[in-house]
Amino acid sequence: MAMPRRLADNDVVLKTTGITKIFGGLRAVSDFDLSVHKGEILSLIGPNGAGKTTVFNVVTGIYSPEHGDVVFLGKKITGRKPHSIVSSGIARTFQNIRLFPDMTCLENIMAGQHCRARSGIFSSVFRTPAMRREEERIRTVAEQRIAQVELAPFAHELAKNIAYGSQRMLEIARALATEPRLLVLDEPSSGLNPKETQDLMSFLKRLIASEDLTILLIEHDMNVVMGISDWVVVMDEGKKIAEGIPDAIYNNPDVIEAYLGRDEGEA
Repeated sequence: MAMPRRLADNDVVLKTTGITKIFGGLRAVSDFDLSVHKGEILSLIGPNGAGKTTVFNVVTGIYSPEHGDVVFLGKKITGRKPHSIVSSGIARTFQNIRLFPDMTCLENIMAGQHCRARSGIFSSVFRTPAMRREEERIRTVAEQRIAQVELAPFAHELAKNIAYGSQRMLEIARALATEPRLLVLDEPSSGLNPKETQDLMSFLKRLIASEDLTILLIEHDMNVVMGISDWVVVMDEGKKIAEGIPDAIYNNPDVIEAYLGRDEGEA
């Protein structure tokens, strides 16, 4: 049984109701409900193939569900295009890093501000004062974000030339440059060494403490999940099988069975 929440229902930032996604004959996600509350770090976990990334892709507009709704900040966003969802205040990173490799680190972060740009073709062609002010604002935001992830010394280095762990942080900085209310991270610690993982955990804790932000993440590293999560939701075979505070999830027999399997002698 799920542990009671510490936050009121009116603090819900993201809510999915009855989400179902089918690929051919495969029901990847089935009748999935999720509530993410303001200011928390919620981890979505489960074995490989459980449907976690499919849920993320529905939330961020890459997939449209066959059934169910996604509501963000009280507004239905089901079926909206990814760029529209980013503009609404949801930003994400991917399990496989998706940077612009031949752009500088600073330019990558500046690209994240595209959804906040207001200048049109006329302003861009004629370099109006409003356009120049907007460019300066975008650069300022990018400089603040690159400093926040401690990559300022690499601002003018091509993204493909920096270390893998730094690329992970750069992608997070670009997502933050969109000015999100909900940050969606798909296995952010994947490929990181222990020190980089610890640094990431510390960074996410500071981020939540200092900004009006909520974090939803998929994570395979249980040390990360137990170390930073306020709430954990567990999926298996496309369905939610448990949710609660980290300690309760860690000792939940259904969760243990999903990860480790049932002994052959058990019924």
